[in-house]
Amino acid sequence: MAEFVLVPGTWLGSWAWDEVVPGLRAAGHGAHALTLSGVAEKRGGPAGQQTHVADIVGEVERLDLRDVVLVGHSYSGIPVGQAAERIGDRLAHVVFVDANVPADGGSFVSAWPEGRAQIEASMAGTGGFWAVPPAADFAGQGLTDEQIARIVDRSTPHPGASLIEPAQLSRPLGELPTTYIKCLLDWPQPSEDVVELLKSERWGLVEMDTGHWPMLSQPQELARILREAVA
Repeated sequence: MAEFVLVPGTWLGSWAWDEVVPGLRAAGHGAHALTLSGVAEKRGGPAGQQTHVADIVGEVERLDLRDVVLVGHSYSGIPVGQAAERIGDRLAHVVFVDANVPADGGSFVSAWPEGRAQIEASMAGTGGFWAVPPAADFAGQGLTDEQIARIVDRSTPHPGASLIEPAQLSRPLGELPTTYIKCLLDWPQPSEDVVELLKSERWGLVEMDTGHWPMLSQPQELARILREAVA
């Protein structure tokens, strides 16, 4: 049985995985939802991207997990991809859920021309954090009004430094056993860097007919895909 470490994207805490965890545990797997530093119940101070890498590695080591499946959603794909190579033979698989993927020396905003300016402007008005967007920004993603309200109400500003700090990789990401989940309502095609990585025989693609937050819009289906990734 695998040990899933579930890492949410920007603004979200471990609560985002509440409806996915039961579907993994019912199949006999371990499931450990993680809140990154500076967000949700860990809110209160700045945190860089390498802090988030350390959060993930530290959780694996603290729990002495083996056969680890690291699952990264959205932004957290960047620290998850770095943590995957740092936990060595504890790693069984990586799953990126509609996620950014790390590139050595690159950051969350590297492929987003106006992103750095937008995030820095938000940081200037929120003490170094990226503000939670309004409910309207979550429309068209397969979420109910109730689910959108849950995201907006429970989200907290995200540490801006983690979005600008560069990634540090020591081996090609394509060497890692990986499943990439593309959520079609968010954007129908993977990004160019993911398309290139999918040429690796160790990478596979799964599509979901939902939006960018499948742990909320289709949690049972996401749990099924995660189980099948390690079957």
